[in-house]
Amino acid sequence: MTSKNILLQRAEEQFLNKDYTNALKIYGLLLKDYPQLKDAKVGAYLSDMGLDLEEDAQALFDYYQAIKNSSDDAEEIIDELSQTIYATRIIVQEQVAGSLHEQIEYQDGISYGDFIALINEKGNFREAFENIMFSTKVVITTKEEFIDFIKRLIEADYHAVALKYLDAIAGHFGTTQDIYALYHLIPRAK
Repeated sequence: MTSKNILLQRAEEQFLNKDYTNALKIYGLLLKDYPQLKDAKVGAYLSDMGLDLEEDAQALFDYYQAIKNSSDDAEEIIDELSQTIYATRIIVQEQVAGSLHEQIEYQDGISYGDFIALINEKGNFREAFENIMFSTKVVITTKEEFIDFIKRLIEADYHAVALKYLDAIAGHFGTTQDIYALYHLIPRAK
């Protein structure tokens, strides 16, 4: 008999490889034997979502991985976010769409300045970031914008997300010390 942890790891690997059908099957097997297993519940739901909304499912999965060990209600947070994902898409698109010219220029994204305006409107980074992370891209064009964005992610306790951005994008802004100094702002996992 294959252990619960091995099956969970396989399911997560399938999910990350965007093989949502097989991930869903494995999560289903886990739920049959462990119906209260939160990781399997969330994984099954997100695998099903991934069949239609791949980017959103991947973003929610990443967010769940980032908060599941630090939040007792991580499952509920993901459930709430996923239930409102369509509504959030519509609201955010209306708020940040701007002119047709801007939409074409940023290819369904928003400028970093518009994102900052949304933060000011919402009153905090966390709410604004959660609203846009499922619906649009933030177009960062300067090193200063990138540094500010990473610092805001870290301040909002999105450490894993900040690290992923740093690993993926830091090289595009050169090898200056101010970029690499951002790594030192991220608390080490305990």
